[in-house]
Amino acid sequence: MVQKVAVIGAGISGLTSIKSCLDEGLEPTCFESSHDIGGIWRYKETPVPGHPNIYQSVVINSSKEIMAFSDFPPPADLPNNMHHSEVMQYVRLYAEAFKLLPHIHFQTSVVSLRRTPDFTTTGQWEVETERDGGHRETGVFDAVMVCSGHYSQPHLPLSDFPGIESFEGRYFHSWHYRNAEGLQGKRVVVIGIGNSGGDLAVDISRVAEKVYLSTRTGAWVVGRVGDGGIPGDLIWSSRMNLLMMKVFSSWKMRNLEKKLNMAFDHTLYGLKPKHGFFAQIPVVNDDLPARIISGRVKVKPNVKEFRGSSVVFVDGSVLEKVDVVVFATGYEYSFSFLPSDLQAKSGHRLRLYKHVFPPTLTRPTLAVIGFIHGLGAINPLSEMQSRWATRVFKGLLTLPSEKYMLQEIENDTINMHQRFNCSIRNPLQVDYVPYLDSLAELVGARPSILWFLMTDPKLGLQLLLGPCTPYQYRLTGPGRWAGARQAILTQWERVFQPFRTRVVPEPEPQPSRHWSISVIFSGAVLLCCVFYSKQHLTSFWAPLPFIKSPQ
Repeated sequence: MVQKVAVIGAGISGLTSIKSCLDEGLEPTCFESSHDIGGIWRYKETPVPGHPNIYQSVVINSSKEIMAFSDFPPPADLPNNMHHSEVMQYVRLYAEAFKLLPHIHFQTSVVSLRRTPDFTTTGQWEVETERDGGHRETGVFDAVMVCSGHYSQPHLPLSDFPGIESFEGRYFHSWHYRNAEGLQGKRVVVIGIGNSGGDLAVDISRVAEKVYLSTRTGAWVVGRVGDGGIPGDLIWSSRMNLLMMKVFSSWKMRNLEKKLNMAFDHTLYGLKPKHGFFAQIPVVNDDLPARIISGRVKVKPNVKEFRGSSVVFVDGSVLEKVDVVVFATGYEYSFSFLPSDLQAKSGHRLRLYKHVFPPTLTRPTLAVIGFIHGLGAINPLSEMQSRWATRVFKGLLTLPSEKYMLQEIENDTINMHQRFNCSIRNPLQVDYVPYLDSLAELVGARPSILWFLMTDPKLGLQLLLGPCTPYQYRLTGPGRWAGARQAILTQWERVFQPFRTRVVPEPEPQPSRHWSISVIFSGAVLLCCVFYSKQHLTSFWAPLPFIKSPQ
C-alpha cells in the first residue's frame, strides 16, 4: 500500500504535489536542491547552474485568476498580471496556508531513482539524495512524483551559426540575463522570438542604441490587456468561446487572426508566421509593437553567419558593429536521474500516458508532474495531474493496460504533431481546457455545466460564459471545496479590485441594460441546449448522461 511519497522539486508543481498527497492522506517528502521554494518564479541575483532563472522585469503572462490554485484564490489586491515578486508572495501564502514547508528538505538533490528488487510486488523506489556538502543518503519510498521542471539547461546552438567563434562582441544565452545593466548604448541582436526573446528585446531596447530581433519563423503577438482593459485570457478562456472555436474552428481562427492584425498588421511588422494561431504558443507582449513602431526594435530574419563584429542575415542584409548577441533559443529538458528505460520518447517528448505516467511500469508508482505546455498557466495543469496521480497511487483509480496506454501515447503524439509545431525544444503542447477536463473526468471532478444551469443558474452561467478558472474543478467529486462556488461568483471582484486606485463615478445604468444581459444569457443557454448537437455537448462538457448530479 502506498504511503510514503518522494516529491522531487519544490516549485509550483512540487508544492501542488505535496498538497495533493496530504489531501489523500499520504506522507510526502519533498527534495529541493535550492534553499527555497518557488522554482522558476524565485528570482536569483546570481544564476545557479542547473536551476531555472528569470530576469528582473518578468511579469506573468497568465492573469491571477487563471493561474490560481483551485482552492486558494489570490488576494484581491494583487495585480492581475503579477510581477515575479508578487507571484512568490502568492506562492508563499499557499505554502503556509496548507503547511507544506515542513515536508520539504532544502539543499538536497536527487541523484538517482532505482526500483527496489521487489518492485513488481511493492512498487517501491530507492531514492538516492545528496545534500550540500556531498553527504549522500538512500531512502525507500512507495511512490515518486517528478516535479523538477525543464527550464534549467540552456540550449545554445552555436554550431548553427558559422563564424560565432570569431565574433568580436559578447554573446550569452537568455538564461544569464538579469537586466539591461551594461547594455547602454550598445547594438544588440536577440536571436529567437519566444516569450523570452520578445521580453528581452523590449527590456534591452529601453537603454540600447538599437535592438534587432531575429526570428526564423515569426510569431503571433498578443497583449495581456484584452477588450475593455481586462485581462485578455479571461475573455478567450470561457467555455462558450471554446465551444464556438470547436464547432466553427476555421471561421473563429480567421476572425481571431483578423482581430490580431487589426491591432497591428503582423505582415507589415515582419512578424507574421506561417502557422496558425493555435499551432504554437503565442508571444504575450504588450510593449513589443510599440517598440517596433518607434524603431527601438527592428525585426530581422534568421542569422546566416557572423563575420568579425558583423551579423549577416539570410536575406543578405548585414548589420555591422554589433556589440552583444543574446540567444533566446530555449532549453534542453533532461531527467538524468530517471532509469534509462523510463527516458524513452514518443516523438520529441517523454513517453508518458496523458503526459504523466510511464506506461511500462508493472506498478504505477511514478508520475511526472508539470512537464506540459498549454495556452494557459501551469498551476492548474500541475495541480490536476497531481490530484489524478495521488489517487492512482492509492489504488482508488486504475490505469489501462500497457498495450492500450502505448497505443494512446502514439495516437496522441501523431495528433499533437499534426495540430501543433512541436520540436525538440518544444516537445509537447495540449489544448488547455480540454486537457484539464479529461483529467478532471478521471478524478471525478469535472463540472456538469448543464446540471448547474438547471439547478444553480447563477453559477451555471458563470461556468458557461465566464472564464474557465480552476475553482470549477473543486465544485464536485473528490477534493470538493466548499468555497469553490463563492470563489467563482466573486472572481470578477478580485479582477476589478487592483484597478480601484482612483475611483471614477459610473453613469446611471440604463433600463435596457439588464434586459440586454438577460437576452444574452438566455440566448447562450438556448444556443447550447437547442442549436448544438448532443455530440458537441458530449465531447466538450461531460459524458452521457448530460444531466448528472454532483457527487
